[in-house]
Amino acid sequence: MQNPGIGLIGTGFMGKAHALAYGAVRAVFGDVPAPRLELLCDTPAERAGEMAAQFGFARSTGDWRALVEDPAVDIVSITTPNSLHKEMALAAIAAGKHVWCEKPLALGLEDAREMAEAARASGVATMVGYNYIRNPAFTHAQRLIAGGAIGDIVHFRGWVDEDYQADPDLPWTWRARIADAGLGALGDLGCHLVSMACGLCGPVESLVADMQTVHASRALADGSGRAPVENEDTATALVRFASGVQGSLSASRTAWGRKSRLAWEVHGTTGMICFDQERMNELHLYQNAGPKAEQGFKTILTGPEHAPFGAFCPAPGHQLGFNDLKVIEAADFLRAIAAQTRPHPDFAAALEFEAVIHAIADAARSDRRVRL
Repeated sequence: MQNPGIGLIGTGFMGKAHALAYGAVRAVFGDVPAPRLELLCDTPAERAGEMAAQFGFARSTGDWRALVEDPAVDIVSITTPNSLHKEMALAAIAAGKHVWCEKPLALGLEDAREMAEAARASGVATMVGYNYIRNPAFTHAQRLIAGGAIGDIVHFRGWVDEDYQADPDLPWTWRARIADAGLGALGDLGCHLVSMACGLCGPVESLVADMQTVHASRALADGSGRAPVENEDTATALVRFASGVQGSLSASRTAWGRKSRLAWEVHGTTGMICFDQERMNELHLYQNAGPKAEQGFKTILTGPEHAPFGAFCPAPGHQLGFNDLKVIEAADFLRAIAAQTRPHPDFAAALEFEAVIHAIADAARSDRRVRL
């Protein structure tokens, strides 16, 4: 596909991230088709026009259905609130468009399965926005583990903490209602941790879990009263991977001081690897080798030796950022479409990640071990 036409639905945080990625991807990676920023959708239509001009799109509309059906659009990017993902994605797939959808796929697991099956049956390319697994630090950790740098994996420990819902005086929003947001901390944050845990340790076999809502209600923004918070603020699970490795996963949106602490440790028989998204250009590696008096953690600072860092900058220590990971994601998607290969994670792979967060919620509600 030469110069695929892009249709973007949504202009918030993630909409801008997609627009930046499409705008930069050809300059960073010269081997990908140059996308055409064809059509942008938001409501009201006036805002769509303003944002199309800002983002560099040729046209705008206030009707997402018109975007999906537009013959000049080859790829549909969905960056809307969670409750809208399913309808938009299914319509785009039915229209024969490739789809890049932000996570989570849908509010519930059955809807996500329907989306994955529709994508499989259609043959179009799909991808879900798990951009953290594009980090060169993460992919280097995968290579280190595969190469035996820490021996056999014996344990995984992961956290994903933010404080965007820590303040009890913050007003109620759609993120607090299951019908609009689905799961809370698990859907916003926990699924990213799962994507990394599975990328390092393989699929999850079973788990036990607990979760809590820290702030049971919040004041409505118009001052008319309070509304309940229907989903979880924190969740924790003890997991068993299919390989037999055990570990723990914890997610919180009420962790004061944490901004993007997507962190994990992989423990092996001869060492361990540590990562923290708040210092996303670093890995910490401990290896049980050499004189005991000289052993300690080694900090690996990502650079051109950790592909595709060098496509952005030829100098180590100059740092990649969140939006650079979206550029890598866009490049991988465009390459897969051009080569007619399966992007990762597509809807089917994302379904496996999201099955884990729903299993955590099920285990917490039922107080029993859940098998996947």
